[in-house]
Amino acid sequence: MVLPGGPDFSVSLAIAPDDLRQLADHGATHRTFPGRAGPLTALDTGGEAVRGTALLVAGYTGSKEDFAPLLAPLAEAGYRVVALDQRGQYESPGPDDPAAYSVTELGLDVVAVARVLREESGEPLHLLGHSFGGLVTRAAVLAEPTLFTSFTLLGSGPSKLGGRRAELLDHLGPLLDAGGVPLVHQTLEQVAMTDPKAQAVPAPTREFYSRRFLRNSAAGLRGMADAMLDEPDRVAELAATGLPLLVAHGEADDAWLPHVQADMAERLGARHEVINNSIHSPAVENPTRTLEVLLDFWADASARS
Repeated sequence: MVLPGGPDFSVSLAIAPDDLRQLADHGATHRTFPGRAGPLTALDTGGEAVRGTALLVAGYTGSKEDFAPLLAPLAEAGYRVVALDQRGQYESPGPDDPAAYSVTELGLDVVAVARVLREESGEPLHLLGHSFGGLVTRAAVLAEPTLFTSFTLLGSGPSKLGGRRAELLDHLGPLLDAGGVPLVHQTLEQVAMTDPKAQAVPAPTREFYSRRFLRNSAAGLRGMADAMLDEPDRVAELAATGLPLLVAHGEADDAWLPHVQADMAERLGARHEVINNSIHSPAVENPTRTLEVLLDFWADASARS
């Protein structure tokens, strides 16, 4: 989950405080993929996919731009990279029914995109889900494990969200009822801007966070929140797929806590990487180390396939 005030900068990050993060130059082009409920907007680096294709799926209130610092370096390393807005997020329209945003429905959108990518570029196809996107992509893997060469859970967990962020979601429904997405944004922005660390986020990035949040579907915010607060533990099912798995997270993750993700990795028999100098969004907080982790894992997974 990405709050409109941006990530919590309570640890020292590897990037400079004036870096633009989600606004980093990436060289990818916009394109749409057919989803089950409408078009899905993505950033696509294109290219020949010499080393394979990577499909990256954003988390709750996030977007494809949450992977912006990784896109050009991954393309330079020989990968075609597609970063996706889920239905109802930012530039992907979505239905007005909250029930259309279940983990199962969202996962089948990912399957639909993955099928197109396999047809266009063949194998290997590496899947990554960030935060709530990890629960969604897990559903995609469980639906059609043979589509994917590897699977990475980035800052995600084994089951429903708990703790402070879950408590925040409990207040979402009444705010949406009272004033829709604008009131939710206004309330969260007021909370975030009481923190000097959030105030230090560059103005263009804060403006992007606001613009993106206000384009979220109200039904999507409600439905995804319900899904994230009700997701069962499916670790055993995922382990049974036999796919190469990576669990990676920031050293100070404040969504699914580090010890929860470490336990999940052990239960999965997965590779486990802690990304230093990052919290819940390593791709923008420490893109250099995140890139190293992904390139090494994907190369190993491709060699094993």
